[in-house]
Order: sequence, then C-alpha cells, then structure tokens
Amino acid sequence: MQGSANLNIMIKAARRAGRSLVKDFREVENLQTSMKAAGDFVSKADIAAEEILKEELLEARPNYGWLGEETGTIEGKDPTRRWIVDPLDGTTNFLHGLPHWAISIALEHKGEIVAGLVFDAAKDEMFYAEKGSGAWLNDTQRLRVSNRSRLIESVFATGLPFAAKKTLPATLKDLGNLLPVCAGVRRFGSAALDLAYVAAGRYDGYWERELNLHDIAAGYLIAKEAGALVEGVREGQDPLESGSILCANNDIFNSFAKALRNA
Repeated sequence: MQGSANLNIMIKAARRAGRSLVKDFREVENLQTSMKAAGDFVSKADIAAEEILKEELLEARPNYGWLGEETGTIEGKDPTRRWIVDPLDGTTNFLHGLPHWAISIALEHKGEIVAGLVFDAAKDEMFYAEKGSGAWLNDTQRLRVSNRSRLIESVFATGLPFAAKKTLPATLKDLGNLLPVCAGVRRFGSAALDLAYVAAGRYDGYWERELNLHDIAAGYLIAKEAGALVEGVREGQDPLESGSILCANNDIFNSFAKALRNA
C-alpha cells in the first residue's frame, strides 16, 4: 500500500524506535527497572523508545499535539491533530524476555483516529491502517478479519486484570459465560497486538476493560479497517473514551457481545 506522508513518518519513527527496543530486548537481563505502580513496570528501554518516537514525530510535524504513555500531553499549535503513542505495549512481556510486545502510534484529527500503526519489532510485523484505505501488514498483505460464524469454532483474546485493577470479578464472569461456548481464550499481554491479530484473522474477537487511549487507539482503527465491528463491552460505550472495548468479525459479533453483556 502506498501510504500518506503522515503514515510514512509513523513507519520511519516506529522502525527507529523498534531497533532500539530490539537491542535492549536482547539484553533484557541487564535492564534497570523502576516501579511505576503495582504490577506496572517501566524500563529505561521504554522511556528511550518514547523519546525516539517523540523526536521523530514532532520534528516532522512540529505543530501537532502529543499524548505519550510516559511523557504525557503536549498541546500543539494545531489543536485539531495529535499523535497518540505507546512506545512499548507489553512491557511486562518485554521485561520477562517474552517476544510479544509492540510500538503503537495513532494520529488523531478532530477527535477521530485517522491513522494507526502497531509494530511488532521482535517479529518484524508492521500492522497499519488509514481511514478509508484498509488495513495492511508489511506493505504487501491486505488484512481481513476471519470469516468464522460459530462461537464454538472461534478463538478470542482478552487481558486479565492484575494488581490494583478493579475488573477481575467482571472478567471472571465473562470467562464463565464465554469459555463453554467457544474454542478458546488467549491472554498474550498486549492490547495493541490483540487488536492487530483480530484484523489479521488470527483471533476471531477480543475484549478488555480498564484500558488507556494509547493502548488501543491504533489497533482500534486497524481492526475497523480490516472489517471488524468495534464497540464498548457495554452497549453504547465509546471504547476510546471508556477504555472498554469489544471487537469481532461481523458474523459472530452479536453472539459474542451477547455472551459478554449477559455476564
């Protein structure tokens, strides 16, 4: 796919930050970590990657605003556009030597996500989308959601609450309703990649609560452009505002949503 100038900027930034993260990942045993909150670790690698992304993206578009996981919010001269960045989604995986983590970059225009990129640097898989142009993997593969139509044949992804998160009872109810009627549920530890995997048809659906905008903004667009339906776990919720997200292909969405909403 021939992307826009903004998408090319995003790809360049992600590849540079990805090289830095891969280098640190190979030496993960030596990483110095600090406690940010219970069960939520941040490493020097994480902070360094965000600085690279910030430098690349704001140098290319100095008037845009910024929302980064580690560095917070910067108001831009152009109030209609901002970058939304998670430099390392799956930090716990990274720190434990598990090669399942990603860089997530989204571009918001007038409150709407218009471009999204999720880069799995460990596997060299670049998922991306622009509004109205479909979703792609590594320039050559058009992404489409799966065509499964029966829950019992479908595999879903979610995140399990940890430490201070409050949604464990709700998630256990979800699992109690869904597990008996599906082919399985996976918990791989990266919301951005979970959404990208729905877009690629690797998962048939995904849901999770208590997420931040930087966790899901890019993956939200990629999944939608690949044909997924995306809503909040509760009917009427905006996932980008609530941090509660449910997505699946069109054929199973209603039965998937019913199983979870009944919980």
